[in-house]
Amino acid sequence: MTTLNETKLIAEPGSQMIFIEREFDAPRELVFEAFTDADLFAQWSGPDRLTTEIIAFEARDGGHWKYVSKDPDGHEFAFNGVFHEVTKPERIIQTFEFLGLPERGHVTLETALFVELPGGRTLVKMESVFRSVADRDGMLQSGMEGGMNEGFARLTELLKKLQAK
Repeated sequence: MTTLNETKLIAEPGSQMIFIEREFDAPRELVFEAFTDADLFAQWSGPDRLTTEIIAFEARDGGHWKYVSKDPDGHEFAFNGVFHEVTKPERIIQTFEFLGLPERGHVTLETALFVELPGGRTLVKMESVFRSVADRDGMLQSGMEGGMNEGFARLTELLKKLQAK
């Protein structure tokens, strides 16, 4: 069961998958918009120490996306993917690839479900399927969980601001 406003991450040993659940104090439509609007996404995605520059962000079936995260020392980390399905406000299915690896093709298939909860709350359920267990373990060892939690904390604050308007 998901704990209120805490991120639940499940990564079973030997599996190619990561499961993530997080509740937000905001309506499903607004949470979905924060995942599919380029300007909003750039404000919350990733670790606190990085800024995000959106290169492309076509949140529609068949659209592509690319963004570059930059640290304070000027190092850049590029990511890209394709939106396979964007069904408002229920589901996003997309690919994800970090472009900084020596070899291309380490693509992850990601599904995000947006579940409406009582009281204007939303449960986001995410599933990531990696090409291999080694790819999945490498992602976990990269600090992904900490960056995700920092990003979700910023998303929580952004959703509060958007609801106050």
